[in-house]
Amino acid sequence: MIDNASQLLGGGVVISKNNYIIKQISKSEASELLIKYHYLTHRSKNFKSGINYGCFTLQNELVGVAIFTGLSVPELAKGMFGLAREEQNGLFELSRFCLTPKIQKTEHNLASWFLSRSIKLLRKSTDVRAILSYADSDFHIGTIYAACNFKYYGLTAPKKDFYIKNPNGTFTKHSRGKIKGLEGEWRYRSRKHRFVIIFDKTLKIKWTELKYKDIKPII
Repeated sequence: MIDNASQLLGGGVVISKNNYIIKQISKSEASELLIKYHYLTHRSKNFKSGINYGCFTLQNELVGVAIFTGLSVPELAKGMFGLAREEQNGLFELSRFCLTPKIQKTEHNLASWFLSRSIKLLRKSTDVRAILSYADSDFHIGTIYAACNFKYYGLTAPKKDFYIKNPNGTFTKHSRGKIKGLEGEWRYRSRKHRFVIIFDKTLKIKWTELKYKDIKPII
């Protein structure tokens, strides 16, 4: 049996008192779980890989995935911190985080343990100045991020996506390219709650911090 104290082992592995292991994994290892269970990834097999961590049982069953990537666009760091493109090293986004439904139901504290230890491993392997994460308002309000000491910075601005009308009457979201001449419609995108944890105290965030407990459902 594993003893009660969590251990940080060589090779980037953590063993918890609950007998779960965290280790770095490839995109292909993460793919099956994310496609099956993550509320965004299950819609598409395409997701950005970065520094990826998996949470395993001692029987080597993958039950959780955390993926840290660079920010999606440099303008995001400009809006958050006023940083020019060449000043944006060390900024990460938690682009995917997922546990299997069974584990979520039976291991109520595992999510926060997994995320906090994954961040510790990330910080041991590279320079981490800040981490951004979003909670899609259609699915959740980011309780785990608040539990892991992320600060809350309100909702993203309202945005729309164009959906192309197919010959059979269904619609497909337009991903990129020109829309002139295409038949379809604009639809509002779900807004996202923004969470940031800052490790580099020289960074001054330009967003306004709000009280997490004051989050209200979007109508």
